[in-house]
Amino acid sequence: MTHDGAGPEVATVRLEAAKNPAQSESRRRRIWRIVRNILIGVIAAVAAIWLVLFITKGRFLKGPFERTVTRLIDRPVRVGGDFQLYFAPFDIKFLAEGLTVANPDWTTRRHLFTARRIATRIAPLSLLFGRRRLRWLDLSDASLDLEWNDARTANSWTFASDGKGKPFELPIIDRAVLVSTALRYRDPQLDLIADLDFSSIRSRDARIGEAVRFTGVGRIRRTPFTLRGALLTPNATAARGRNRLLLNAVAAQNRITMSGTLPSLADIEGVPLAVTARGRNAAELLGILGVVIPRTRAYRLKSTLVKRGSEYRFGDLTGRFGDSDITGAFTVQNGGPRVHIDANLTTRLLDIVDVAPFIGYNPDLVASRGFAAAARAAGAPPARLLPDASLRAEGLRAFDADVRYRVSRLRSDSVPVTDVSVTVALDNGLLHLSPFSFTMARGTVASDVRIDWRRRPARIAYDFRMGATPMARLLAGFGVEEAGTSGTVRGRVQLEGDGDTLHDSLATSRGRIAFVIPQGQLTTRNVQLSELDLGTFVQKMFESRLKEPVRINCGLIAFTVKGGAAAADPILIDTSKNVVVGRGGFSFATEQIDLAFRADAKKFSLFSGQSPVGIGGYFAKPSLDVVSPQLLGRAGAGLGLAVLAMPPAALLAFVDVGDARAAACGPVLAGATAKGQRTRDGKPRDDLGTGTEDRSKDKLRKKFLGIF
Repeated sequence: MTHDGAGPEVATVRLEAAKNPAQSESRRRRIWRIVRNILIGVIAAVAAIWLVLFITKGRFLKGPFERTVTRLIDRPVRVGGDFQLYFAPFDIKFLAEGLTVANPDWTTRRHLFTARRIATRIAPLSLLFGRRRLRWLDLSDASLDLEWNDARTANSWTFASDGKGKPFELPIIDRAVLVSTALRYRDPQLDLIADLDFSSIRSRDARIGEAVRFTGVGRIRRTPFTLRGALLTPNATAARGRNRLLLNAVAAQNRITMSGTLPSLADIEGVPLAVTARGRNAAELLGILGVVIPRTRAYRLKSTLVKRGSEYRFGDLTGRFGDSDITGAFTVQNGGPRVHIDANLTTRLLDIVDVAPFIGYNPDLVASRGFAAAARAAGAPPARLLPDASLRAEGLRAFDADVRYRVSRLRSDSVPVTDVSVTVALDNGLLHLSPFSFTMARGTVASDVRIDWRRRPARIAYDFRMGATPMARLLAGFGVEEAGTSGTVRGRVQLEGDGDTLHDSLATSRGRIAFVIPQGQLTTRNVQLSELDLGTFVQKMFESRLKEPVRINCGLIAFTVKGGAAAADPILIDTSKNVVVGRGGFSFATEQIDLAFRADAKKFSLFSGQSPVGIGGYFAKPSLDVVSPQLLGRAGAGLGLAVLAMPPAALLAFVDVGDARAAACGPVLAGATAKGQRTRDGKPRDDLGTGTEDRSKDKLRKKFLGIF
């Protein structure tokens, strides 16, 4: 045993080596000669192969090439003419004439790729490491056909019979000359076919000296389009194959431009592209993709598009439609059974005219001639306001959507609306607008709308809930002065109907409409006009006390709706000076209004007409009927008394003894029906409607103006 721990055998070898240094050197030289001879043999073999390939140009490899590539990509590959494959001197030189690569059996074209001549030099190491790189490419009379199958589960450029292979990836090209090149793309799920023709292409040092220009035609969802574009060398030095894309397209009166820098000749994956679009109607633009929205006025949009797989994201969106602005982002996802839209959009100022399409009006007609003319153009008879235009239900099962939309302010002359917020969810034809909220005249309206397009006709449920809203501010746009009016109103509209238009759904609706007026104040002028108390009104007019406040104790304006016809159930307003009750109703089907109001005083008054005030006409043109048969009857009675007795006796016909029965405010504030209303002493009221009056026109006139 040695002191360094080595065994006896090692020690013996060391001893012999120390004694025979010449023998050890001879052994090392022998090993070196063996290694050298092996290296020389390998180099000689490679040189021989290189020489054979160079001399023969590798033409004898044509058959093995066809068989090998056919096996690798699971597609028949054929070379109809000359074939060359060799090292020149270090790059791989490849030439094939009449090259064809077959398509799968399910495609509409026989070949994925054909070329009269293809010649290229390939960097050898790029075949082993990283992305394939072509030193140069010369391609003549080439055609590439790219297709998806009907279910979009397989495509023609993924090289595997089961469609699960690795898709073809375009190599980096340093220099290129392409002559008479064509590309065809087909996607049955998008109903898209595009045919592009490329002009001659020449590039050098990964830069294309002349623009790669192309033109094309196609069809998407039965909409034809044309294309013009170019691939340009960027001004700044770029990585190999990086090119500038410019594209212009025209489809369905929409003009679309796209620009960006591509990492290679035809790679747009993950590349930000600047996109602009303009046209007469954004519904035509999105309709190309099968996305249905209401008609818009002329629009212009600008965005940044990034494609990742089947997802197309449009970010930094800005633009205008009509007189309204829009910003935000949205994503189109084509990977599922239906197109899916996800969006976050914001509008600072939304013009009321641009809202018109969402209920079936033509916005251009509304802007030029008003809502009534637009309603008639949409199919509504004269004097009708609700449109009969279809809300395009037929397309709402072709895509799904999740959209969040906010509006800071609605531009309107009549109703001040701000802070609109709506979340839209569409799932296979079931549309929810929930939550849907906005601020109106400093009051908040929270609502939910549900439209089931899976039914024919569609079933639409409306639920609008209005928080306490100042009446003066709410009605300011209709000429009501805010000074002296402090009352508020809150309410709920809950209806459900069947129809593919706004008119049809309301004309068949059922439900309840109720607006509650808690305690507040109104001006004396408003109250006296409502009860036609001529004596008190004139007295206060001469005393300059027209704006003396009158306290509202409570009020309820409610309707029960059945079959699209609404009947008062009840109309009851209790003030400090009188009790206002109403009968009648209106029809969503005919849009006819026939309401009658009467105010009974709580105090004695001379010269009081005390007869109903009628509101008739239609939604589009309501009318006020002040001189009712009851007022004429009182005038006749007064005239008779004057003839039989003396002229002062005529005044007796206009005396109001002030016997109005005050309302119990509990049921009023609770929004109870007419049957649940009580007087202040707890007795049932018998002066209210029942919510079931006959709404035919003749009976309305005879009944509602003669009910008091």
